Amino acid sequence: MPEISRFLGIVITMYFNDHDPPHFHARYNDYEASVEIDSLGVLRGQLPPKVLSLVVEWAGMHREGLEANWDSLRTTGHFEKIEPLV
Repeated sequence: MPEISRFLGIVITMYFNDHDPPHFHARYNDYEASVEIDSLGVLRGQLPPKVLSLVVEWAGMHREGLEANWDSLRTTGHFEKIEPLV
């Protein structure tokens, strides 16, 4: 499970050959959620509200990179790190 980014205690990952719709996983302490890339809505799990807002802000800034990583991981297994939220 490649780590795409890490910031403020939040770890963003994607799985190789994961199921549709395109999404990423965000972990923070004991919380985890899957977030759809297109809508930035939570598919499964939960995060504290402040953490979720940071994740959505970051994902909104990096949607193209997330989409590219989703496609690349599914076809070639390669990915690029994405800048953290600062």
